Amino acid sequence: MGKETGNKLQNQMKNQDSNLLGSQPVGKLLAKYAVPSVVSMVVMALYNIVDQIFIAKGVGYIGNGATTAAFPLVTVSLALALLIGNGAAAFISLELGRGHADKAQRTLGNAVLLLSCSGLLLTTVVFLFMEPLLRMLGATEAIMPHAVDYVTYIAMGFPFVIVSTGIANIIRADGSPRYSMVVNLAGALLNTVLDPIFIFALNMGVKGAAIATAISQVVSFSLSILYILKQAHYVQFSLPNLRPDISIIRKVVSLGSASFITQISITIVNVVLNNSLTYYGAQSPYGAEIALSGLGIVMKINSIFINVILGIAVGAQPLLGYNYGAGYYDRVRSIYKTEVAATFFMSMLANLLFVLRPDIPVAIFRDQNPVFNEFAAMATRTFLCCVFSAGIQIPSANYFQAVGKPMISMVLNMSRQLLILVPCILILPHFFGLKGILYAMPVTDILAMLLALAFIFRELHHLRHPEEALLPQAGEPNAIG
Repeated sequence: MGKETGNKLQNQMKNQDSNLLGSQPVGKLLAKYAVPSVVSMVVMALYNIVDQIFIAKGVGYIGNGATTAAFPLVTVSLALALLIGNGAAAFISLELGRGHADKAQRTLGNAVLLLSCSGLLLTTVVFLFMEPLLRMLGATEAIMPHAVDYVTYIAMGFPFVIVSTGIANIIRADGSPRYSMVVNLAGALLNTVLDPIFIFALNMGVKGAAIATAISQVVSFSLSILYILKQAHYVQFSLPNLRPDISIIRKVVSLGSASFITQISITIVNVVLNNSLTYYGAQSPYGAEIALSGLGIVMKINSIFINVILGIAVGAQPLLGYNYGAGYYDRVRSIYKTEVAATFFMSMLANLLFVLRPDIPVAIFRDQNPVFNEFAAMATRTFLCCVFSAGIQIPSANYFQAVGKPMISMVLNMSRQLLILVPCILILPHFFGLKGILYAMPVTDILAMLLALAFIFRELHHLRHPEEALLPQAGEPNAIG
């Protein structure tokens, strides 16, 4: 892009959204970005959950066990999308805050290239090693045929879902959170319509659910590409920007590493969790399949809640990034505090529901087997009894990613998923059997929240006294560490 075009974009940015991001009341601004983001994140979670609801009715808990075993592969696709999409979005927000429109444009081109290559690579790997991967992920012999059917078609959609999810994050950074919501919502609604057609009308079982999901992801992909080609404000796509820029790629990967590590940690947790459930479930009155399928349901319920919290946090990222890049630290503090007030309130409501009435969220996955229903309700009450902590931990981790401090964000995210949870899953069942797996999550939630509080209190102090932390003053370049 030429210097003249870059200057034009820079002036446009200053005359429009930049004034809003840097001056509009925080509450109004956060609502504008957070609400569409919440809808988008919940919709992302609903893809797999809608599949499970219809599979529960059409196939039973064995079919749901197949989707549970396959879920880590879906998580890997999301990890790649967020590595590049969140990293690019954070870098674009920071560069727009600094007035570097040219660099923001180049970041988009490099992000599209990386997203496309990642999707094709993942699909290839899954097809080459499908059955060994599924065995590693905890699929039993009874579940394996259904899991293979499901993954075969889900994997075909990986390139489309990775590109569309990654670009959806960039669209938010471009100042269009509602369009980002539409990208995800259109695909999810179509999936909801197609699932019963393929599962029941065409009698295709889990294979039908996967085909419905893949078709829906192609629609979301098409809408995201249309935006960057025709409707973008400041980061329209152009072929010359596909040329790899190592310095930009490093920044994108650095800023997106926290999101990537989070999702990969979830994948590792799922592998350890699935295998532990199979082993200890077989030694319990419930059996391996009920334990695996039942806690799989709990994880899906939790993913809806987590994505609400994450949606608010992701919605706040462009605001935090822009104002931090511009040196408006009072606004950064205000945005963070408003964000946490909202997420903590939502977390407390969810906590009360999971503890007092676990039968309500479990009801949508209800099976004809009463033992399965009993285990799912008990697992929900125990596994999710301290989710209020997510209202502090998740926005705090996302804050550090938004302001260009990915290492701290990565530590906080890894603490919740990998560093604390996995050891708990491995150790506690030795003392409590299958219930020990259920106790692992509340222990992790509390410890991860305390760690996040330690980091965020220090950060808020530095924002209040930027001269002590050697932070740049308003208007000065802001280096990313």
